[in-house]
Amino acid sequence: MVRLPLALQKKLAAVFPDTHDQSEFVAEVVAKALDTHRPDDTKQPQAIGGTLHLYSDGGSRGNPGQAAVGCVLFDPLKNEVLREYGECIGVETNNIAEYRALITGLKIAEEFHPNHLICHLDSELVVKQLNGEYRVKMATFTPLVQEINELKSHFPHVTFVYIPREKNTRADLLVNRALDEMMGKK
Repeated sequence: MVRLPLALQKKLAAVFPDTHDQSEFVAEVVAKALDTHRPDDTKQPQAIGGTLHLYSDGGSRGNPGQAAVGCVLFDPLKNEVLREYGECIGVETNNIAEYRALITGLKIAEEFHPNHLICHLDSELVVKQLNGEYRVKMATFTPLVQEINELKSHFPHVTFVYIPREKNTRADLLVNRALDEMMGKK
């Protein structure tokens, strides 16, 4: 803890007789001066840098059919899931759902400011298109690829990696959970 000069301590005690109130006031002033205080700090993710892993999956029941996305952001150093997310996105194809899942995951990962983001997808098509191995032929994919490239520019380094479906079970679970909940509401 920082010791204040005696003159400031006396002025602080005159304004805040309770020592707890004094400490809170000093902490708030210091936090504002360091520009680290946020009104609702408990809900804001902390910037952690380093390497994070994003697992994303999209799926539809029918092709096209009711579709959903799932994302899991993982910190390998802490061996901790930082965020999980799943939601229905309406009627889409499987491939559109895969792209939309990645977009959602990139937006989530952006809040954590990683130095390197490794994106794991079980869609070989999407990975190869994003890595430039396959051309994007479908006009419906073009705006999604453009959005991903825009989001990608917000990170120092992004890698897209294909993984088999069985290594993407947590993101897949979020997709199916969202679809099950949506179907159960009808």
